[in-house]
Amino acid sequence: MFTIPEQLSAVSKANIEAQVVLLSNLTNKYFESVEQVVGLNLATAKQSLEESSVAAKQLFAAKDAQELLSLIAAQTQPNAEKALAYSRSLASITSAVQAEFTKAAETQVAEVSRKVLELVEELTKNAPAGSENAIALMKSAIGNANAGYEQLAKNTKQAVEVLETNLNNAVNQFAQPAAKAAANRAKK
Repeated sequence: MFTIPEQLSAVSKANIEAQVVLLSNLTNKYFESVEQVVGLNLATAKQSLEESSVAAKQLFAAKDAQELLSLIAAQTQPNAEKALAYSRSLASITSAVQAEFTKAAETQVAEVSRKVLELVEELTKNAPAGSENAIALMKSAIGNANAGYEQLAKNTKQAVEVLETNLNNAVNQFAQPAAKAAANRAKK
């Protein structure tokens, strides 16, 4: 007699447990990505300090203004390349985290949708006569919600791809003038 409340309770409990697991996994992934970014920043800062020290020694050892300008110009290209490498590494970390979050969300939504549809099917078996329209309406609402989520996920993926493409284009546009400037300095 009380199977419907028990079923709802069991489904709710299972969903809450699944969400706790999902949240725990996403939190762990987030902290892993933060560790990667911190590691990248520390390595970049360490390398920058070492190279700055060497560069400062070279600049102080310059004998005239032309040699000083030549040393400064020679350092521009490697610095631009390092900035590009840093940007690419950071974009790679961000992209990996975004992909992991998207995958987890899609998995979670698919699982919840499956459980809700199973519950609706079970409720349909025990539904009183004359409730067919209400059940059909509920199934339609669930189907529409799933379709809406799928469209949102598709649009989000497209937006991320456009953002990544724009970032790569910006990095490449920055690299081209730096490379040309370095080539011009090398010719002189």
